[in-house]
Amino acid sequence: MPKIGKDLLADTSVKNAKPKDKTYILRDGGGLWLVIEPTGKKWWKLKTVFAKKENSFSLGEYSTVTLSKARKKRDEIRGQIAAGIDPAVAKKVEKAKASGEGSFEAVAREWHRKFNDQWSTCHGKTIMTRLERDAFPYIGIRMIAEISSPEMLAVLERIELRSPELAKRVKITFGQVFRYAIATGKAVINPVDALRGAMPPVRSKHMAAPTDPKQAAPLLRMISGCDGSFVVACALKLAPLVFVRPGELRQAEWKDIDFDQAEWKFLVTKTKTEHLVPLSRHAVAILREAHKLTGQGRYVFPSNRSASRPMSVNAVNGAIRRMGIDKKELTGHGVSGGVDRASIGTRCP
Repeated sequence: MPKIGKDLLADTSVKNAKPKDKTYILRDGGGLWLVIEPTGKKWWKLKTVFAKKENSFSLGEYSTVTLSKARKKRDEIRGQIAAGIDPAVAKKVEKAKASGEGSFEAVAREWHRKFNDQWSTCHGKTIMTRLERDAFPYIGIRMIAEISSPEMLAVLERIELRSPELAKRVKITFGQVFRYAIATGKAVINPVDALRGAMPPVRSKHMAAPTDPKQAAPLLRMISGCDGSFVVACALKLAPLVFVRPGELRQAEWKDIDFDQAEWKFLVTKTKTEHLVPLSRHAVAILREAHKLTGQGRYVFPSNRSASRPMSVNAVNGAIRRMGIDKKELTGHGVSGGVDRASIGTRCP
């Protein structure tokens, strides 16, 4: 507890303080004042400074809060300041706890509702699925202001047993929820911040792809001579020319292709930002050939079962395997320059 200096008031002086024509104060130690109004009302006021900002708190009327109780409240608030906690925020936290709106689940759902419009439908659903599966059953009913770093670590370690990459991503979500809780006055600290270094770093698993020109050339020649499904062959040939995610490639739509400008513009569903892909002459030639067959439909690479759906997730990998290329040599993600996301839990279709 920080040193506050000498207390100045005594019970008798507080009790015998009489009203005057104007409001006046009696000072105690540590910023504690007794305010006496002309009506005879007496109440406690505490002045504090946190982060170079002055603030004041009403600690209640003398009729219900004695001198000793006022000093106890003063010491508690000054203790919060010494611990780096904004007492104004702490006061809001107490109100949230009293109203029942300060549980981890309540705050996380509030945060999700506020930011959901900024995400794609799939991404928003993925975040909520992770919270409902990996967080709410364990800490959902806990008041968010009372959750400790060891509790958060225990939750993340449980996820880590299944997937270290997923644990890393859920940790980011937890941090965002706690930052929102602090900003809205429902928590005073972010216990996730203290977990830095508490979990081993995750090494990204890159999908198989050739990096040596001597390895790449034969594989590209095999792709060029692919004699499988025409639509899948076009997608496979286009992939190394555009370097987009496999999902973005297979869900490409003709309305986004501009042959005159040799450009492909599409909206990245996860971030809702526009992405521009310049098209080389070779890429344009491949797309023009595909357009002869699929140009009347929505998708550049439709499913062979229904033109209303894009090509299946495994169509490209299946074609690569049928050419005799082992998965250790090349995958659809590798052709597109992608990274394995199979271990991070729920994924967009």
